[in-house]
Amino acid sequence: MNRLEPDSKSQFDGYARNYEETLQHGLRVSGEDSDYFAKGRMEWLRYRIGRFKPAEELKFGMDFGCGTGNSVRHLSSILGLTKIVGLDTSEDSLHHARQRYSQIHFSFANPFAYRPAGDLDIVFCNGVFHHIPIEARPKALEVIRSSLRPGGWFAFWENNPWNPGTRYVMSRIPFDHDAITLSIPQAKQMIVDNKFNVLSVDTRFYFPRAVKWMRPLETWLCKLPFGAQYLVLAQKPKEPSP
Repeated sequence: MNRLEPDSKSQFDGYARNYEETLQHGLRVSGEDSDYFAKGRMEWLRYRIGRFKPAEELKFGMDFGCGTGNSVRHLSSILGLTKIVGLDTSEDSLHHARQRYSQIHFSFANPFAYRPAGDLDIVFCNGVFHHIPIEARPKALEVIRSSLRPGGWFAFWENNPWNPGTRYVMSRIPFDHDAITLSIPQAKQMIVDNKFNVLSVDTRFYFPRAVKWMRPLETWLCKLPFGAQYLVLAQKPKEPSP
């Protein structure tokens, strides 16, 4: 998803067919494939939410900017969601996602055809906002907030521009060439300004495969602002704002 404007053709329509190959070209320098990072994000999210001991079980969620659906199966198998909706402005990407996941509990839609009902337990979003123009980001966050139930979780993952490895990987990926990245402070302020409560901020993915024996240290490094990606975990307020 790169824009939040009706009737605009997404740049990702041109990459839907070979999205994975294009992404892997950029990630190859890490020694890992995209699924390593997709699983790592979801496992850390499960761990982080678990630290807050939520009383409600997570069942119904959204992948905002789902692309071809790479995160959907991990939302189901790792996070335990039983019903998932994926939103994306790229119709070609949605077509591929529907072909990959025909199960009745997975659905995919353009955000302009989706009507938020305020009933989602969690919205997951990875590497999407650096493709959304700055002026359109509040509208995207409004869609997310309106989709969540009171107390629902918002898992905001983004690429960390303070990490030189991240900047190099993005330079190798054609669809990231127009990215407008967000630093951790910028992302946190944006989320707060749009009426979410920020609960925690973590960074992940410090070590490439060549030194994977060092990866157990990442749990201890998560509060430093230098990992390749970061997670801002937020909640929609349980009570309406005054």
